[in-house]
Amino acid sequence: MSGCHKRVKIVAMFDSPDPARRLEFVSQAGRTVLILRELLLRGEFKVGERLSELSLVSRLGVSRTPIRFALDRLSHEGLLEASPSGGFLVRAFTLDDIWDALEMRASLEGISARRAAERLTQDSELGTLRQLQSQMDRIVQADLDTFTQYVKLNETFHFELMRLARSPMLERSLNHLNTLPFAGPSKLVFVRMSVPRASELLIQGHREHHGIIDAIASRQPTQAETLTREHVALTRRNLEAVLEKAEFWREVPGAQLIRRSS
Repeated sequence: MSGCHKRVKIVAMFDSPDPARRLEFVSQAGRTVLILRELLLRGEFKVGERLSELSLVSRLGVSRTPIRFALDRLSHEGLLEASPSGGFLVRAFTLDDIWDALEMRASLEGISARRAAERLTQDSELGTLRQLQSQMDRIVQADLDTFTQYVKLNETFHFELMRLARSPMLERSLNHLNTLPFAGPSKLVFVRMSVPRASELLIQGHREHHGIIDAIASRQPTQAETLTREHVALTRRNLEAVLEKAEFWREVPGAQLIRRSS
């Protein structure tokens, strides 16, 4: 089947007049994307390995249509790339790719914070952001038992900041960046507390959250943007700390996709 016909079939599934069939496909396709993305980030596939629909049908236990959708989706996200001979290859990333992605995220999140400060109409709109921060306040001295909770709260904080910008264009761009290894807001905050300076960086990032909220609340767009850019820069410092020791690096999801000598 040609690539064009494959896409037509997928679109037809989304547009099916049968709501139950449409919902079943969307749910199955979404689960397949999540599972395949997790396998890629866990290093279950080697860089450069060709992924075929048939082998994934057997491995994941789903039909070819949701697998085809997942491969297209992960190619769009940047984790896979089209093979000249057909299908998709597991993509390799260099450290320069990661630094560039983080720099772009810093710029876009900075603009989001600026727009949030400019477009805030009443203080109550910051209620969700403050509630998330209050929850993180109670567990900032995180140990391994509370780290997972902190990671989820931190990620939600950044998504809420993006929502407050009220910009579909920014949201689409950031959502794309956040799917790349290490680019998202929580991709490295989970790093083990035994990594050098991890606790210090976590506490610093936590304080910066408060500063960002205060800048938005007081309608200071430039300050909100500057603080947010500096906050995202912590991700690079965190990654550099992980790079210092191979045993830490091996435990980070997605590390197998990164070529450290860029």
